[in-house]
Amino acid sequence: MDIQWDVAQPHIATLKVQKQHIDVLGHANNCEYIKWMEDTAWSHCDAMDMNFETWQKLGYAWVARHTEIDYLLPAFENDTILAATWISENDKRISMKRCYQLVRESDGKTLVRGSTRWICIKLATGKACRMPKEFAESFETKI
Repeated sequence: MDIQWDVAQPHIATLKVQKQHIDVLGHANNCEYIKWMEDTAWSHCDAMDMNFETWQKLGYAWVARHTEIDYLLPAFENDTILAATWISENDKRISMKRCYQLVRESDGKTLVRGSTRWICIKLATGKACRMPKEFAESFETKI
């Protein structure tokens, strides 16, 4: 299946829709997509060697400020989802925007598009701050 990604070479994680993800309407609950988006973001961070352990050593972290999701089609139990993410904006000061596209593997249809605005914080204070150079360099816009 040739998938039409919104950007060239996004980071892709694979997930399987399980019974516990299904709601009373018989499809994946809308809350699950937020979890899948976060899991995909962590997968991307791991792939960049920017996991939480690294953040702790640096003394900084990202926190979600705003998330938007467009639900286009439902996912069903046992569907395999290809979840793509990429950095679409980074002001190299305090915030970045990460985008997502979740696609059903069997038919290549996009189920969800979304984005999250992330804010850099200093772990010691929990307050927004200027991101360290390691964040600015690792979380560069790649589109």
